[in-house]
Amino acid sequence: MSQSEEGLTVAQLTRSIRGREIVSDVSLRVLPGQVTCLLGPSGCGKSTTLRLIAGVDRQDSGVIRLNGKILSDGSLHLPPEQRGIGLIFQDFALFPHMTVAQNVAFGLTGRASDKKRRVGEILERVHLTGLEAALPHELSGGEQQRVALARAIAPKPRVMLMDEPFSGLDNRLRDGIRDETLDILKEEGTAVVLVTHEPEEAMRMADDIALMRDGRIIQQGAPYNVYNAPVDRLAAAFFSDINVIRGKVEGALTDTPFGVFLAPGVPDGTDVEIIIRPQHLRIDFDRDGRGPNPTPEDGAPARGIVRRARFMGHESLIEFQMDYDGSILKATVPSVFLPKPGTALWLMIRRGRCFVLPAKGD
Repeated sequence: MSQSEEGLTVAQLTRSIRGREIVSDVSLRVLPGQVTCLLGPSGCGKSTTLRLIAGVDRQDSGVIRLNGKILSDGSLHLPPEQRGIGLIFQDFALFPHMTVAQNVAFGLTGRASDKKRRVGEILERVHLTGLEAALPHELSGGEQQRVALARAIAPKPRVMLMDEPFSGLDNRLRDGIRDETLDILKEEGTAVVLVTHEPEEAMRMADDIALMRDGRIIQQGAPYNVYNAPVDRLAAAFFSDINVIRGKVEGALTDTPFGVFLAPGVPDGTDVEIIIRPQHLRIDFDRDGRGPNPTPEDGAPARGIVRRARFMGHESLIEFQMDYDGSILKATVPSVFLPKPGTALWLMIRRGRCFVLPAKGD
């Protein structure tokens, strides 16, 4: 098999339900040992895409291949049990009347001694040795999740599909179990497709993020690139709070509270949005009311009046009303900083951290 045929390939999947297109022209490539995350809000088509890959549902058009072999196209549709694909869902879906060992062995074939050995190996890897005889209701949520993982990887699937698998866990357990799960799947060389609506989870786990909206992949790439080069305002806002500074282009320039921004190639009269995240608004703490001295990378200083300030646990969030145009901007500061409402402070921005994008309606 050539390297170009390895892993999972999804090409131009489309699926309509009751006349409404749920998945539209979705294409993906997931290599062995790689985690690709389908990220997006509820109803964007990510879980339907997962169901199509699993074979639980059938696409209207498009092709699904695994290691070069067609799993589903216009004429062929292999059932889920013939695809070599593992599934982990939010509710774990453990059999309540079966022990841990029986749950893990459920999808295995072959001699009883081989199945017993494989169950023992997998339970040791997920730190559940000694619980073979326990029933699911006797386990904690984290233990149940590890049983579901063990059952899914026991048959050595070439692809693992995970639909919001960690959302039922409390925050204290979630990070550790996510990391353990990721380590095991990468060691097994499994191609993973993870569905989530949580940007932090996608950034933490994925090698590649496919951001979905209205059934389409609107942007795909490494987490760093998707975060730092959003295709539009909504893409930027999905990952964090944003500030939106609106302007109109005249002579390839647009005025803002922080000076003039370049908008090369944008026709005069075009409305644009300058997007900046709150952590990239910088408050000057060293200057008095004369304002700070900007560095070459800073925009011009602009004064804002504090409307409110709140401590968020690991940072402080300050909301300003700008003198320039009355617009509201938010800035974050590490640790505790809680100026009183009405305090005047000077702000600066890093132009390299701003995104100048065509304006879109709300």
